[in-house]
Amino acid sequence: MVLMQTQIKRLGKKDLALFKELICVFQAVFEMENAVRPDESYLQNVLNKRDFIALAVIHKNEVIGGLTAYELQMIYGEYSELFIYDLGIKAEFQRKGLGKKLISAVKEYCKQNEIKEFFVPVNEEDKHALDFYRSTGGRAEKVVHFNYGSSLQNELFRH
Repeated sequence: MVLMQTQIKRLGKKDLALFKELICVFQAVFEMENAVRPDESYLQNVLNKRDFIALAVIHKNEVIGGLTAYELQMIYGEYSELFIYDLGIKAEFQRKGLGKKLISAVKEYCKQNEIKEFFVPVNEEDKHALDFYRSTGGRAEKVVHFNYGSSLQNELFRH
C-alpha cells in the first residue's frame, strides 16, 4: 500500500537542499558511514545537468527515498537509454509500494522523453533488489561488469 501524502518530485536547479537530503537517505540505506559528500557547488553542477535525473520521494515534507539516473545518448540511432544509478527508500518506509511508484515514474519519464529503455545494475547477492526489480517488470540479463576505479586511482596518484 502506497503511503498517502507522498509525492515524487523531479529535482531541479532550485532543489539543492532536497538533493542533499536524498544523498543522506542513500548513505543511510546503502550503509555508507564514511562517505564524504562533495561541496555544494559540485552538487549544484550535477543538478544543473540536463542528462541527470533525480527523483525524490517526499512524505510530509521529508525526503524518504528516491533515485538518480543518467540519460545516455546512443550512437546506433537517434534515441537515448536511461541508467538508474541509485534507488533507495528509508528502511521504515520500505515495502509500502514507494519503489514501485518510482519505477512507474521512470517509465512515464521515458515515455515522455522517447527513451527506448532503462536499466539498473544489481549485485547478484542482493536478493531483495533482484526480487524488487523482477516484480516491477524488469528482466535480468547476465552481464559481467568490469570496474577500473581502484586501478585508475592508483594511476592518478602515481604521477
